[in-house]
Amino acid sequence: MQAKVAVVGCGNWGKNLVRNFAHLGALAVVCDQDVRRLDKARLEHPGLRVTQDFQTVISDSAVKAVVIATPSDSHFPLARQALLAGKHVYVEKPLARDVSHATELDELATARNLILMVGHLLLYHPAVNCLKEIIASGELGELRFVRSDRMNFNTSRRDWSVLWDLAPHDISMMSYLLDAN
Repeated sequence: MQAKVAVVGCGNWGKNLVRNFAHLGALAVVCDQDVRRLDKARLEHPGLRVTQDFQTVISDSAVKAVVIATPSDSHFPLARQALLAGKHVYVEKPLARDVSHATELDELATARNLILMVGHLLLYHPAVNCLKEIIASGELGELRFVRSDRMNFNTSRRDWSVLWDLAPHDISMMSYLLDAN
């Protein structure tokens, strides 16, 4: 039997994760506080199990992993609860807003032999990996400056900061490209 995943948060980015895990046949349940989002997910994926209750997700023995795609201020408490419940966890960036929280999650996952992964998806993009190879080859010479420009923006929200929403992509990509992780 294939391991089943729960997606928590099916908003702007979460709906893509729901689609992908459903397509893979690995989706067990979707959790969100917004009933309209759950209704939309159910419409797009007939037969999909949905809930507004996170405790239902982490107490479900069929759920082996929890994907967290919620506002960044909720990442730490949700990931912590999922790890304590014995679930593998994938968290959209950033892992946490406080380094001590990120450290706690890492230590918790390690102690329980669970996978904890952060969704820095650009690290898997072929163009980024090509650029990494070019930098490593020395073709560009010694890098002295790195700059990141945003050509578009996500939807502006009052409960969300562009720093927490976009900067983790750029910072993780720069760290990866420069072997500074």
